[in-house]
Amino acid sequence: MTKAGASHTLLRRLLDAIASEPGAAPVEVFLCEVGEQAGLLRDGRADVALMHRPFDDLAGFDTEDLLVEGQVALLPSGHPLASHDRLTLAEVSDVPDLPIARWPRLDGSYPEGPGPEVHTQSQLAQLVALGRTLLVIPASSRAWQWPDHVAVPVIDAPNVTTVIAWPPNSRSPAVASLVRSAAELHGTAPPHSAVP
Repeated sequence: MTKAGASHTLLRRLLDAIASEPGAAPVEVFLCEVGEQAGLLRDGRADVALMHRPFDDLAGFDTEDLLVEGQVALLPSGHPLASHDRLTLAEVSDVPDLPIARWPRLDGSYPEGPGPEVHTQSQLAQLVALGRTLLVIPASSRAWQWPDHVAVPVIDAPNVTTVIAWPPNSRSPAVASLVRSAAELHGTAPPHSAVP
C-alpha cells in the first residue's frame, strides 16, 4: 500500500481494521511524495494506493471512494491571513508576499505563476514555515502540519475525494480484502463487481 501526505488518520484506521481481521495478510506501507502512487501501482511495486481525486492520475485503475473533504490554506503562523477563521480562493490566490506553491502537473510540468516549484512535502513545509509560500491542500494534510503552520478552511475550494485504487487486473485475495475493509470502514461497501 502506498500513500502521500494526506489521509493519515484514514490510513491508520484502515491498518487497524485490517490487523483485527483473522488471517489478514501483512500490509507493508510505502510513504511517497505527491504524484508517485500511480507509478508504483503501474510497475507493480504497490498493490493498492490511497490517492486523491482530482489531483492524482487515476487513469486505468479501479477505485473506491473513501472520504470527501474540504481544503485548507496552509499558511505561516505569523502571516495576517493565518488569523482568519475561513478564507476564499480569491483571498489566497494573489497574495503578493506569499505566492501559492506550484506542484508538478501529471505530465511533470509546472503551472505558470510566481510561487516556488515544490517537489516534496518537506520542501513545502520548510517554505511555508519560512514565510515563502502558501498552499491549498486537503484538510487531512494537517497531519503533517508544523507548529509554524496554520491551516485555515478555504470555503469555496473544490472538495477532494480520497480513493483506494488498484490495478484492474488484480485477482489477489489480499487486495480484495483490503479494498472491502476500506469500503466497510466508511460505510460504503462496494458492489461485488467493484472488488477485485
